[in-house]
Amino acid sequence: MSSRGHARAGRPGGERTGPGRAGPFQAVHAIVRAIPAGRVMNYGQIAALLGHAISARAVGWAMHGCPDDVPWHRVVNAAGRCSTSRLGDLPPGLQRALLEEEGVEFRLDGSLDIARYRFDPGVGRVRLRTARDRRPRGR
Repeated sequence: MSSRGHARAGRPGGERTGPGRAGPFQAVHAIVRAIPAGRVMNYGQIAALLGHAISARAVGWAMHGCPDDVPWHRVVNAAGRCSTSRLGDLPPGLQRALLEEEGVEFRLDGSLDIARYRFDPGVGRVRLRTARDRRPRGR
Protein backbone atom coordinates (compact mmCIF):
# COMPACT_ATOMS: atom_id res chain seq x y z
CA MET A 1 0.00 0.00 0.00
CA SER A 2 1.39 3.40 -0.91
CA SER A 3 1.65 6.60 1.09
CA ARG A 4 -0.94 8.04 -1.31
CA GLY A 5 -3.67 5.67 -0.22
CA HIS A 6 -4.70 2.27 -1.33
CA ALA A 7 -5.50 1.28 -4.87
CA ARG A 8 -9.17 1.45 -5.79
CA ALA A 9 -10.97 -0.75 -8.27
CA GLY A 10 -13.05 0.85 -10.97
CA ARG A 11 -11.13 4.11 -11.21
CA PRO A 12 -11.85 6.35 -14.20
CA GLY A 13 -9.22 5.63 -16.84
CA GLY A 14 -8.15 2.69 -14.70
CA GLU A 15 -5.22 0.48 -15.46
CA ARG A 16 -5.86 -1.88 -18.30
CA THR A 17 -3.44 -4.73 -18.55
CA GLY A 18 -3.34 -7.94 -20.44
CA PRO A 19 -0.86 -10.37 -21.89
CA GLY A 20 2.05 -8.40 -23.28
CA ARG A 21 0.55 -5.01 -22.53
CA ALA A 22 1.97 -2.45 -20.13
CA GLY A 23 -0.81 -0.73 -18.30
CA PRO A 24 -1.14 3.04 -18.64
CA PHE A 25 -0.78 3.49 -14.90
CA GLN A 26 2.49 1.55 -14.98
CA ALA A 27 3.69 3.88 -17.75
CA VAL A 28 2.73 6.91 -15.65
CA HIS A 29 4.63 5.50 -12.69
CA ALA A 30 7.72 4.91 -14.87
CA ILE A 31 7.66 8.51 -16.09
CA VAL A 32 7.25 9.87 -12.57
CA ARG A 33 10.11 7.72 -11.29
CA ALA A 34 12.35 9.51 -13.83
CA ILE A 35 11.61 13.00 -12.45
CA PRO A 36 14.72 14.16 -10.58
CA ALA A 37 14.55 15.63 -7.09
CA GLY A 38 13.75 19.33 -7.16
CA ARG A 39 11.89 19.10 -10.47
CA VAL A 40 8.20 18.59 -11.31
CA MET A 41 5.89 17.60 -14.12
CA ASN A 42 2.19 18.32 -14.44
CA TYR A 43 -0.63 15.87 -15.08
CA GLY A 44 -1.26 17.08 -18.64
CA GLN A 45 2.41 16.90 -19.53
CA ILE A 46 2.50 13.24 -18.50
CA ALA A 47 -0.70 12.50 -20.43
CA ALA A 48 0.86 14.16 -23.51
CA LEU A 49 3.98 12.00 -23.19
CA LEU A 50 1.68 8.99 -23.32
CA GLY A 51 0.10 10.30 -26.52
CA HIS A 52 -3.04 11.11 -24.54
CA ALA A 53 -3.73 7.37 -24.19
CA ILE A 54 -5.15 8.46 -20.82
CA SER A 55 -6.36 11.87 -19.65
CA ALA A 56 -4.64 14.23 -17.25
CA ARG A 57 -7.32 13.29 -14.72
CA ALA A 58 -6.46 9.60 -15.13
CA VAL A 59 -2.81 10.50 -14.48
CA GLY A 60 -4.06 11.92 -11.17
CA TRP A 61 -5.78 8.63 -10.41
CA ALA A 62 -2.56 6.78 -11.24
CA MET A 63 -0.75 8.96 -8.73
CA HIS A 64 -3.42 8.45 -6.09
CA GLY A 65 -2.75 4.74 -5.83
CA CYS A 66 0.90 4.62 -6.84
CA PRO A 67 3.52 2.26 -5.38
CA ASP A 68 5.73 3.54 -2.57
CA ASP A 69 8.76 3.96 -4.84
CA VAL A 70 7.00 6.55 -7.04
CA PRO A 71 7.79 10.18 -6.05
CA TRP A 72 4.14 11.26 -6.38
CA HIS A 73 4.85 14.65 -4.82
CA ARG A 74 6.74 15.73 -7.98
CA VAL A 75 3.51 15.91 -10.00
CA VAL A 76 1.61 19.20 -9.74
CA ASN A 77 -1.22 20.83 -11.63
CA ALA A 78 -0.71 23.03 -14.71
CA ALA A 79 -0.75 26.19 -12.57
CA GLY A 80 2.17 24.89 -10.50
CA ARG A 81 0.05 24.17 -7.46
CA CYS A 82 -0.22 21.14 -5.25
CA SER A 83 -3.50 19.33 -5.81
CA THR A 84 -3.25 16.84 -2.96
CA SER A 85 -4.40 19.02 -0.07
CA ARG A 86 -8.06 18.56 -0.97
CA LEU A 87 -7.92 14.76 -0.97
CA GLY A 88 -8.23 14.29 2.76
CA ASP A 89 -6.12 11.15 2.96
CA LEU A 90 -2.85 13.11 3.30
CA PRO A 91 -1.76 15.64 5.89
CA PRO A 92 -2.33 19.17 4.57
CA GLY A 93 0.83 20.65 3.11
CA LEU A 94 2.70 17.32 2.81
CA GLN A 95 3.31 17.61 -0.94
CA ARG A 96 4.59 21.17 -0.60
CA ALA A 97 6.84 20.21 2.33
CA LEU A 98 8.35 17.31 0.36
CA LEU A 99 9.04 19.58 -2.61
CA GLU A 100 10.54 22.27 -0.38
CA GLU A 101 12.88 19.64 1.11
CA GLU A 102 14.12 19.11 -2.45
CA GLY A 103 14.80 22.84 -2.90
CA VAL A 104 11.60 23.88 -4.69
CA GLU A 105 10.52 27.39 -3.72
CA PHE A 106 6.89 28.46 -3.65
CA ARG A 107 5.47 31.91 -4.32
CA LEU A 108 3.32 33.76 -1.82
CA ASP A 109 0.19 32.54 -3.64
CA GLY A 110 1.21 28.90 -3.04
CA SER A 111 2.31 28.11 -6.58
CA LEU A 112 5.75 27.22 -7.87
CA ASP A 113 7.41 28.61 -10.99
CA ILE A 114 6.51 25.84 -13.42
CA ALA A 115 8.91 27.19 -16.07
CA ARG A 116 11.80 27.00 -13.59
CA TYR A 117 11.09 23.59 -12.04
CA ARG A 118 9.43 21.73 -14.91
CA PHE A 119 11.21 18.55 -15.93
CA ASP A 120 11.36 17.81 -19.64
CA PRO A 121 12.48 14.21 -20.18
CA GLY A 122 13.58 15.05 -23.73
CA VAL A 123 11.44 12.45 -25.48
CA GLY A 124 8.52 12.87 -27.80
CA ARG A 125 5.89 10.37 -26.82
CA VAL A 126 5.93 7.12 -24.96
CA ARG A 127 3.97 4.44 -26.78
CA LEU A 128 2.35 1.67 -24.81
CA ARG A 129 3.35 -1.71 -26.23
CA THR A 130 0.72 -4.31 -26.90
CA ALA A 131 0.83 -7.98 -27.80
CA ARG A 132 0.07 -6.92 -31.37
CA ASP A 133 3.45 -5.11 -31.51
CA ARG A 134 5.27 -8.41 -31.04
CA ARG A 135 3.42 -10.43 -33.67
CA PRO A 136 5.55 -11.53 -36.62
CA ARG A 137 4.78 -9.56 -39.75
CA GLY A 138 4.30 -10.94 -43.23
CA ARG A 139 1.94 -13.78 -42.40
